[in-house]
Amino acid sequence: MIFSFLFEGEEKMGRGKTQMRRIENPTSRQVTFSKRRSGLLKKAFELSVLCDAEVALLIFSPRGKLYEFASASMQSTIERYRMQTNDSPNSNNNVEQNMQQLKNEAAAMMKKIEAIEVEKRKLFGEGLRSFSIKELQQVEQQLERSVSKVRARKTEVFKQQVENFKEKEKSLVAENAKLCEKYGVQPLQTLNNERQKLPAYTESDPSLDVETELFIGRPPERRQKNLPSQK
Repeated sequence: MIFSFLFEGEEKMGRGKTQMRRIENPTSRQVTFSKRRSGLLKKAFELSVLCDAEVALLIFSPRGKLYEFASASMQSTIERYRMQTNDSPNSNNNVEQNMQQLKNEAAAMMKKIEAIEVEKRKLFGEGLRSFSIKELQQVEQQLERSVSKVRARKTEVFKQQVENFKEKEKSLVAENAKLCEKYGVQPLQTLNNERQKLPAYTESDPSLDVETELFIGRPPERRQKNLPSQK
C-alpha cells in the first residue's frame, strides 16, 4: 500500500516544542528533510517486515529528487493500488453513469433507425393508406427530386464514358500508326480515305449494263418467238 504522514498539531523535540509550519531557513529545512526522510523510510521498512505488509513509499524533495521504498515491486504495487481504486464505489458510480449514457445513445439510435425505415417504406410505396393528400404530395415531390438526381448522374456518367472512349480511340489510332510505320504497312485510316475517293456504283450507269439470254416471262411465249415460221 502507499501511505503518507500528515503532521498536525505540535510535536515534542529534544529541546522543546516544534510548531508544524514551513521552516523558513533553507539550511534548517534541508537538514530537517534529510532526518525525517530517513526516519520515514526506516518506519516503512519496519512496517513491511514486522507486519508482513506490502508497502510502497514515494518522496520528492523540494528540488524534485525522488526517494522511494517498496517492499515488493513498485510497479506491481501501483497496479494493485489502481485496481483497488477502480473497484471503489466511486468507480462503480462512474460505470453506472457510462452504462446509462450508452443506453440513452442506443435508444436515440433506435429512434433514428425507425425514422429511416419509415422513409424507406415511403419511397417503396408501402404503408401509404393512412397518408393524407399533403403527405402523398410530399412523397411524390421527394421521388421526383430523387429521379432528377439519378438522371443527372446517369447523364454525367454517360458523358464521362464517351470521353473515355474517345481517349481510348486516340491512343489506339496512334498505336496503329506506329505499328504501320514499323512494318511498312499503310495505315487503316489512309485506306478508308482512299476507298471514299473511289466512284460510287449506281444502277443507272450504262457502261455497266450487260446483255444476257435470260428472259423473265412466260416460257411458252418465248418458245413461240424463237421457233422459225413455217410456210
